[in-house]
Amino acid sequence: MFSFTVAAVVFGVVFLAELPDKTALAGLMLGTRYRASYVFAGVAAAFLVHVALAIAAGSVLTLLPHRVVQGVVGVLFLAGAAVLLFRKGEDEEEVKKPADQSFWKVSGAGFMMILVAEFGDLTQIMTANLAARYDDPLSVGVGAVLALWAVAGLGILGGRTLMKYVPLTLITKIAAAVMLLLAGFSLYEAIAD
Repeated sequence: MFSFTVAAVVFGVVFLAELPDKTALAGLMLGTRYRASYVFAGVAAAFLVHVALAIAAGSVLTLLPHRVVQGVVGVLFLAGAAVLLFRKGEDEEEVKKPADQSFWKVSGAGFMMILVAEFGDLTQIMTANLAARYDDPLSVGVGAVLALWAVAGLGILGGRTLMKYVPLTLITKIAAAVMLLLAGFSLYEAIAD
């Protein structure tokens, strides 16, 4: 039976944990370049997969060694920063028109970015823990998915608004710097544990 209370608690916990995370950053970057609805469709589908995996896995994800998870996350952040900083052949100042990109290409890019970047993420592990704690997979799943979708939507829309005031090259450099900081933090945690 569905519990609105459990869904609301999970929504709040996951929303607050994910808000400062890389999802908003990824949504912001994709939202500045492509049609927001296309980006959101791919990101939303990836989050459905992540939540389904977390619910199915229950607390098994918490058994993964913390060092390994943090090391992989750190390497992914480094790779993301490198892609942002060293991308060639694309005019950074020109935001592509939605007609230049097909729905499948844009939503597929959003799906793959989130699928890879969010695997083993704190919110995925939290969702698995919450599913094990409440023994209510439907309520936990709905709360987690809605929270993740809300954060992604804020990032995507924020990116479109930000583009009106800040050049894309500056946004890209700031995003790369944030990714480098997150990579350093993740790799430090992997080594320090």
